Amino acid sequence: MTYKILPRTFYDQPTLELAQSLLGKTLVHETSEGVTAGYIVETEAYKGPDDQAAHSFNNRRTNRTEIMFGANGHCYAHVMHTHCLINVVSGGEGCPEGVLIRAVEPIEGIPLMYKRREKAKRDRDLTSGPGKLTKALAITKEDYGKAFWEPPLYIAEGQKVVHVSTGPRIGIDNSGEAKDYPWRFWETGNPYVSK
Repeated sequence: MTYKILPRTFYDQPTLELAQSLLGKTLVHETSEGVTAGYIVETEAYKGPDDQAAHSFNNRRTNRTEIMFGANGHCYAHVMHTHCLINVVSGGEGCPEGVLIRAVEPIEGIPLMYKRREKAKRDRDLTSGPGKLTKALAITKEDYGKAFWEPPLYIAEGQKVVHVSTGPRIGIDNSGEAKDYPWRFWETGNPYVSK
């Protein structure tokens, strides 16, 4: 398949809008083993300094969060528990915000995804969660700082999403009132949305 990579300017939109605009776009990773790709079907927005659920809350600047203070459209990859998760940096330079990619619908390289995710029994289990999708697409902490408009890891045009649902983000129970912000967005009814 050939993919039309989104321009750098795509990422210059407010974080909550970007989180919704990413739905339906294609996340692609080219590796020596082959290409894996999927439509983004679920995202979560994190609005940095004022968001208790964000790693950059209160402008916390560490080696881990440094990339979030940079230009939009770069990859913030970090390990949570034992899983690598990826975020798209947003908010503009000096304003550390981001969008977590929570789930994708596989469209290319599905046999390779099964090889990488040995425990998956069916397609919908391959990429229906932020740790699952990075394993299936072989995305690691080594991808930290990469630009999402340049191969080998990039975001491309995809398909139109007609119905979008919103609700509270997942797994952030200890983040005060931020746990209730309706900043999770997903394609309504898509079976690959995380459970």
